[in-house]
Amino acid sequence: MIEAALVLAGTWVGMRVAGYRRWSGVLESLAAGSGQRANSGDPAVLGFARAMARFLGSAARHLFLRTNCLEQSLALCHLLRKRGIGAELRIGARKEDEKLEAHAWVELGGEVITPASDPHRHFEPFDRPIASMEAP
Repeated sequence: MIEAALVLAGTWVGMRVAGYRRWSGVLESLAAGSGQRANSGDPAVLGFARAMARFLGSAARHLFLRTNCLEQSLALCHLLRKRGIGAELRIGARKEDEKLEAHAWVELGGEVITPASDPHRHFEPFDRPIASMEAP
């Protein structure tokens, strides 16, 4: 849980200092070459990913900073990719009362690994997952 809190706090700072594109590139390069790839269809890998999501959620609730869904999703993707798990960052949008809203979540093998109460179901995901967090 300490690693989750550190990555989350670093992501909070990184997003404010460097912005999304640069910070996601930093996280991508830090996770690169992390070794063997885990089978995302393996129930044990999926269980581990969900446990990691719970750890990160707990860290977010107890952190001295308030993080948003994008920061939490970036941090979770990084933690999983660092362990060779091919997590995908997803971003969706919706229009509610003339206001455009967005939400970010993490999927593994097409399954959402964030908590079931997560509001991702109410957002229309963009056409494809953000397979690489690195800027084009």
